[in-house]
Amino acid sequence: MNLEEQIQRFSPYNEQEQADKEMMLEYIHTFQDVLTRENKMCHFTASNWIVNKERSKILMIYHNIYQSWAWTGGHADGEDNLLQVALKEAREETGLKNLKVLSDEIYSLEILTVDSHIKKGKFVPSHLHLDCCYLLEANEEEPLKIKVDENSGVKWIDIDKVTRVTKEPKMVPIYQKLNEKLFKYHD
Repeated sequence: MNLEEQIQRFSPYNEQEQADKEMMLEYIHTFQDVLTRENKMCHFTASNWIVNKERSKILMIYHNIYQSWAWTGGHADGEDNLLQVALKEAREETGLKNLKVLSDEIYSLEILTVDSHIKKGKFVPSHLHLDCCYLLEANEEEPLKIKVDENSGVKWIDIDKVTRVTKEPKMVPIYQKLNEKLFKYHD
């Protein structure tokens, strides 16, 4: 199933996800390069909500650019299987080798604003990330390893503290929603 089909099949949790779903589908039809960073206005990314078996903790990284604890994830870079992108990014950014995919379906949709910044010595203008989030499970006992060029920390954070450790106010309602969905649909 291609990305467009996956997004069409996605069942929105709230009004934000419904609106973002509609916009993502529109962008897929509007732009030919929405899977690459060549599209300077908007492009697809994949993120992860990584939970422990007990669903009491979330695995997060300390993101070097945003200077905040955050979910893992990265750019599609031409790949339309965003679950594979999400898994690759989770492994690279945390050092985990054993990740359990809790569903092949998209867990959450977000259109995220990205402010201009410097990355690897180059200016990156403000743009949108069309993000597909996937729900993964990992073993808390598995060793963790930072990815020095992207993060400076990897740790399990109590689920009720996730929104307090992020320094990005725009991420608080997203992380709250991800936790709500976790308990509503995955008890």
